[in-house]
Amino acid sequence: MKDIADRAGVSIATVSRVLNYDATLSVSDETKRKVFEAAEDLAYEKRTPRKNGGTRIALLHWYTEEEELDDVYYMSIRLGIERRCKQYNLTLVRLLQNNTAQLARENIQGMIAVGKFSQHEIALLKEKTSNLVFVDYLPDDDYFDSVTVDFVKATRKVLDYFISQGHQMIGYIGGREVFRDGTSEIQDPREATFKAYLKEKKIYQEKYVYGGKFSVDDGYRLMKQAIAEHGAASLPTAFFVANDPMAIGCLKALEGAEIAVPERVGIIGVNDISLAQYVSPSLSTVRIDTELMGETAVDLLLERLSGRRTSKQVTLSTELILRQSSK
Repeated sequence: MKDIADRAGVSIATVSRVLNYDATLSVSDETKRKVFEAAEDLAYEKRTPRKNGGTRIALLHWYTEEEELDDVYYMSIRLGIERRCKQYNLTLVRLLQNNTAQLARENIQGMIAVGKFSQHEIALLKEKTSNLVFVDYLPDDDYFDSVTVDFVKATRKVLDYFISQGHQMIGYIGGREVFRDGTSEIQDPREATFKAYLKEKKIYQEKYVYGGKFSVDDGYRLMKQAIAEHGAASLPTAFFVANDPMAIGCLKALEGAEIAVPERVGIIGVNDISLAQYVSPSLSTVRIDTELMGETAVDLLLERLSGRRTSKQVTLSTELILRQSSK
């Protein structure tokens, strides 16, 4: 905590409150960003730099900088891309998805697209460059490279653990998204797998499934809704929460309702963002090496620029990390 405070130029108390998403804390988004990035920096292992001067690539990000603060999963991916580009001496042009007009004016050799993109959006990107890598999304096309996570297996890991601990009433709180152009809703593999897997086990209950935005605030809101609808006595004994910020919001709602974690309700999130270990109780979660996702995307793009034409899809494994929020 002191190292993060020193690097971000703030007090240890401010670091603690930022990492715990303290709603009463009045600091700027820039201060929050410094704290989050300092936490990510300290978790990062530096690798030997390699030179590759003269190459200019674009990073197209579907999140705004403000949205990154609600879900630092994408911030960590971005940092991995930026650091890898610095190691390789690549020129990186950062663009937000709502600023694609600038993309047409940039002289780039390749592009990394982070986030979810509709078929229409993908077609527009393909017109700009054939050297295109997607991160956290697998387009329905053998033409593209991609770096993704096996959320199906990750979800089953969590559910198998809960079931092994005797849980039969298991809830789900997750995010639901649509493409930026509004063409359709994006199916989340965590929610789809949760439903299918518990139906196989014959313990699925629709009334325990909640969806909103991937944010601390919606995690808090949805858990409060679950408490109001079911009451403390009938609340599921465990919740799988689709990302760590939402899980942190859930912990706050349970604390406010004086529902003990993990004695009464166990919580497991997803991502293992760097601040998961700082909340109280510390958050059990599925670890995803997000910075490696970003680094791998740069490596794939350089392979493309070196002449590889066969598409390559890289799927990273995950690890269940058990801390204080689950039993």
